[in-house]
Amino acid sequence: MNQEVNDAIQAVLRWAHVVAGVMWIGHLYFFNFVNGPFQGKIDGPTKKAANPELLPRALYWFRWGAAWTWFTGIFLAGLLYYHGRAAWEGEYMQKTNPWLWLAIVLVLLAVGFVVYNFIMKALANKVVAAAICLLLFAGAYALLECVGHFSGRGLFIHAGAIFGTTMALNVWMVIWPNQKKIISALKAGTPLAPDSPEVKIAALRSRHNTYMSAPLIFFMVSYHYPKALSDPPWCRAAYAAGVIVVGFFTVWLLYKKAAKVPGF
Repeated sequence: MNQEVNDAIQAVLRWAHVVAGVMWIGHLYFFNFVNGPFQGKIDGPTKKAANPELLPRALYWFRWGAAWTWFTGIFLAGLLYYHGRAAWEGEYMQKTNPWLWLAIVLVLLAVGFVVYNFIMKALANKVVAAAICLLLFAGAYALLECVGHFSGRGLFIHAGAIFGTTMALNVWMVIWPNQKKIISALKAGTPLAPDSPEVKIAALRSRHNTYMSAPLIFFMVSYHYPKALSDPPWCRAAYAAGVIVVGFFTVWLLYKKAAKVPGF
C-alpha cells in the first residue's frame, strides 16, 4: 500500500477510534458513577416513567460506541502493528510472520472471552474468579512477550486490546441482552427484583468493564510513555502490573465517591 494512503487511513481510524471510545467510556462512567446511585434514590413509579425513555437511548450510544471503538481499533492494529510490523523491533521485525501472529491474537481474544465468561459463571466467589482471569491475562502477556517477541509498544497495545475486547463483548453478549429484559419487564409493569439474575449479571459485567477501563486507557496511550516501553522485559511487566493495580484501586475509590455525591 502507498505509504501516504496508509498514513491517511491510519489517521482517520485513530480519530474515529478516539471519538467512539469517548462515547463508549463516557456512557460507561455515566451508568456506573451517576445513573447507578441515582436509581437507588428514585421510587418505582418514577423508574417506570423515566427509565424506558432514558435507558434505551443511553444504551444505544453505549453499545454502538463499544462496537465502533473495537472495529476501528482492530483495523488500525492490522495496518500499524501487522502490515507495518510495528509490533516488533530489531531482528524480529523482519523474521516474524505478522499474519500468523494476527491470527493467533484473534483466536486468543475470542477464546479468552469464552474462558472469562465461563469462569465468571462457574465460580460463586467473583473475587476469586477475577483473580484467575488476571492470571490468565498474565499468561497471554507472557506468550506475546516470550514466544511472540513483541516489542514494548506491541505488548502494551495488545494488553489494552485484551481488556478492550473483553469489555466490548461484555457489552454486546451480556450487558445489552440482560438490559433488554430489564427494560421490557419495567415497561410491562413487572420490574425485575434487584437480586434477579438479569440485574445482577448486567451490573457485575458493567462493573468489570469500569475496572478494566482504567488500565485500558493507559495501555492505549502507552506510546507516550517511552521509558515504560523501552525498559527491560521484567520492568515492563512490573509497569503493566502496577498500572492494573493502581487503575483498579482508583476505580474502587471512584465508586466510593459516587455513592456519596449528593443530589439536591
